[in-house]
Amino acid sequence: MMLWIKALHVIAVISWMAGLLYIYRLFVYHAMESEAVVRSRFEVMERRLLNAITTPAGIVAVVTGAAMIAMATGFLRQPWMHAKLTLALGLVASHVYAVRARRRLLTEPGAVGHKRFRLLNEVPTLLMVGIVILVIVRPWAR
Repeated sequence: MMLWIKALHVIAVISWMAGLLYIYRLFVYHAMESEAVVRSRFEVMERRLLNAITTPAGIVAVVTGAAMIAMATGFLRQPWMHAKLTLALGLVASHVYAVRARRRLLTEPGAVGHKRFRLLNEVPTLLMVGIVILVIVRPWAR
């Protein structure tokens, strides 16, 4: 059972990361666009990406991750796991920020510049790199 949950976790994380990386790129283009018709296309794309892919994948990733920890509580005694969970919380925060940023783009066009979104686009990537290193290398393992 654990291997099936792990497989679903990996699939969900890949989908979640794809969504997080793409949503911030869409925000860059959305923030740079001045034509209302094109902006409305970005709004539809962003809504569909968040509602159909990114949010469900994030939920599945968190739930399956929690299930694996519940099944193998020994991991909670590992310092690398605490670091990994901290970075995973960073991904959740990045996701929440993306949802709020989308709302702000809808209500206050131009309030957030494209340069900020370019910078924020790197955050999920850096968190993912850290998580992969921690899970594969397992530094500080006991």
